Amino acid sequence: MDQTITILGIESSCDDSAAAVVRREGDARHILSSVVLGQTDLHAQFGGVVPEIAARAHTEKLDHVIEHALTEARVKLTDLDAVAVTAGPGLIGGVMSGVMYAKAIAVGAQLPLIGVNHLAGHALTPRLTDALPYPYLLLLVSGGHCQFLIVQGCDAFDRLGGTIDDSPGEAFDKTARLIGLPQPGGPEVERVAEGADPDRFKFPRPLLDRPGCDMSFSGLKTAVLRARDDCVAANDGLTQQDQADLAAGFQAAVRDVLAEKSRRAIETYLAMKPVKPSFAVAGGVAANMTIRAELECVSANSGVGFTAPPLALCTDNAAMIAWAGLEQFEAGKRDGLDLSPLPRWPLDHRQAPMLGSGRKGAKA
Repeated sequence: MDQTITILGIESSCDDSAAAVVRREGDARHILSSVVLGQTDLHAQFGGVVPEIAARAHTEKLDHVIEHALTEARVKLTDLDAVAVTAGPGLIGGVMSGVMYAKAIAVGAQLPLIGVNHLAGHALTPRLTDALPYPYLLLLVSGGHCQFLIVQGCDAFDRLGGTIDDSPGEAFDKTARLIGLPQPGGPEVERVAEGADPDRFKFPRPLLDRPGCDMSFSGLKTAVLRARDDCVAANDGLTQQDQADLAAGFQAAVRDVLAEKSRRAIETYLAMKPVKPSFAVAGGVAANMTIRAELECVSANSGVGFTAPPLALCTDNAAMIAWAGLEQFEAGKRDGLDLSPLPRWPLDHRQAPMLGSGRKGAKA
């Protein structure tokens, strides 16, 4: 494939305003720019992301982020082949902001518009970074989602299992709040857990006694709450060592659940007899080095290649959206100006949603 394709990607599904330019030249993949503007300071006092504040910040910042990405990439709108944008799932105000900006650019520059599933962006990141061939097994583990997927193509995903309640990223954030750590919780829990005792508290490993690849993390979070309360009652407060050991115990429990469920998912995947067996992990929790190292061990023990994106591409970014848009562009996908932002958008449409559905559609 000798054609050169250059795509602008826009991401605004949660609290990061992001834009990136990605180019494919034959088999070579290039991230020409990737700009991410976070909102941590705006939400810090609230203990989590406030959707209304996030949406307003996207509206105020996206044009600057997009301009920065184009300048850093040294391209003009006339150099682009298409504009790709996260069209869901996510906080609807933020998704709407990104979609409206993308539509304006598409009309003004007369470019094709491609609406991308945010989860597909994570799922296809190993294709951008490592040119991973289809089909591969993916553990998508992030702040809002956790599922095992066999990635068959740029718009073809088979779900093997997932969380039936909280995602690991959500559980990390809630655990951080419970033990007095700032947000975002994932990096903070990992930081204070280093060198602490993961065996001091006997936390459960939910659903390991059941077959299959489904997971649950809500009960683990409750166990942390009870252990914290016991520490507070015994010591008239939570000591720094209590905090560190609680974090380490929680992290170890999540690690063990993800490792065992990954082993089971790999067994199912290998039964398909893929030509080049590969197991990839993507999403924000993939940045946790303790969990990443354990998953790499599981993969090695199963004789399967392991792939994890660079840390900067684990968390939300627009390079993954640009790449997913590029693959879908090559497959012939085009969206019209009636592209609608979606708060919920499952990847595997053939299975019942893991987390239920309502008037707005399936969650995951």
